[in-house]
Amino acid sequence: MFYLPLFHRLAGSSCLVVGGGQTALRKLRWLVRAEAKVKVIAPEVDPEIQKLRDAGKVTVEKSLFYPEAVTSNLVLVISATDAPNVSEEVFAAALEHGVLVNCVDRTELCSVIFPAIIDRFPILVAVSSMGRSPTLSRSVRGWIELRLPKALGRLAELAGRLRSEVKAELPSVDARKAFWEKVFSSKAADEAMRGSMDAAVAQAEAMMAAASSDGSVVLVGAGPGDPELITLKGIRAIQSADVLMYDKLANPALLEYARRDVELIDVGKKGPREAVQEGGAAAIMVRPSGTTMQQAINQTLVAEALKGKKVVRLKGGDPFIFGRGGEELLVAAEHGIATEVIPGITAAMGGASYAGIPLTHRHVSQSVRFVTGHSVEQGLNMDWAELAKAGQTLVIYMGLVGIEKILQRLIDAGREVTTPAVLLENATFPEQREIFGSLEDLAERVLAADVQGPSIIIVGEVAAIPAEVENLYAEVKPPTDS
Repeated sequence: MFYLPLFHRLAGSSCLVVGGGQTALRKLRWLVRAEAKVKVIAPEVDPEIQKLRDAGKVTVEKSLFYPEAVTSNLVLVISATDAPNVSEEVFAAALEHGVLVNCVDRTELCSVIFPAIIDRFPILVAVSSMGRSPTLSRSVRGWIELRLPKALGRLAELAGRLRSEVKAELPSVDARKAFWEKVFSSKAADEAMRGSMDAAVAQAEAMMAAASSDGSVVLVGAGPGDPELITLKGIRAIQSADVLMYDKLANPALLEYARRDVELIDVGKKGPREAVQEGGAAAIMVRPSGTTMQQAINQTLVAEALKGKKVVRLKGGDPFIFGRGGEELLVAAEHGIATEVIPGITAAMGGASYAGIPLTHRHVSQSVRFVTGHSVEQGLNMDWAELAKAGQTLVIYMGLVGIEKILQRLIDAGREVTTPAVLLENATFPEQREIFGSLEDLAERVLAADVQGPSIIIVGEVAAIPAEVENLYAEVKPPTDS
């Protein structure tokens, strides 16, 4: 059975609810909010329903259901009773008079069903499983609610206040669409959702007055891999992008949030690219002769923004943790391009959390350091004595290639060979893998494990905590019967 989703105007319409318990109350609250004229029939009613009656919101008839209560002037009848025979009687009466009917938990006795509702008034989102699983609908509602800010409705309020002005100033439909997309991902939207509506209106009006050709660059932290770890603000930026530049560390699933007409550019640093992909949605970054890949990325960021486009640079992890976000920020500023940075969860934080490793622990680690393994390979001078100090956690990004050299230098600098260490591969992805060991044997274990994916190394006593937790669980769990 397919149900067509509609939003029904019930203001002033007559509705009947059969039943007086909590289920009936939940339906009543929505009907009252919709300003329907509601009558309740039930032998007894919940005290909250009685309060609605006393407030003049509903009328109550304390009696058993009788078919004559259903008349053709009703718009909707709801049966919210546990008595199966009553729901069948309600359905038959409603069918006879051509009235829409909903019998709770009896899909076969429904001409309409109530969806799970996400309320961000005036934004309403309805979720339905076509009556197959109300519990699943509620779960999906919960997932969506996590993505929608509580104050989302204030954006609709902002749009309502400016609607006439925008229509007058921007007669083109495409221009209005582009304007609102920029507003809903701008500081004006942030002000609106904070409740500063006057400030939001002022900023939006300033955006409207500004040249429509003004482009911008937004650096968005995509998180370490799991697409659910990106921020809500990051998703909004992706949704509003004219150009979306992404690298190999950003989960491709995040591209699904982009508009259908977005220009996608793959800027993964995998060596020189010689062609642009034909026949697909994504272009492959071309490295001009005599430039590095990062220089090519910088040039593209600037060039697209100067065309008046909103360029979103989607970066794995956090833009400012070994993500070269600082370089991209500076080059945009050099050309007078407005920029914004949206932080993300870096790989060390995400991967360590998924592995059950606290990066700090007051008994064994009072600080954490982030370094890049590229420094070792490039022969850069690092203060190994400082990095090797006990009582801290050392996180090494991009250290897979030089892992043997890195661990040996820490040992040479005085860190105990028994110091726990772990390599995390594909942090926060479903295939995340943890290889535990010590400074003495981790390199050998990693080699044996044939690690290929992006990796980080964590050195310090905190790396032993997952094993400690597992042992504690083993001690408290009751033995199972054999």
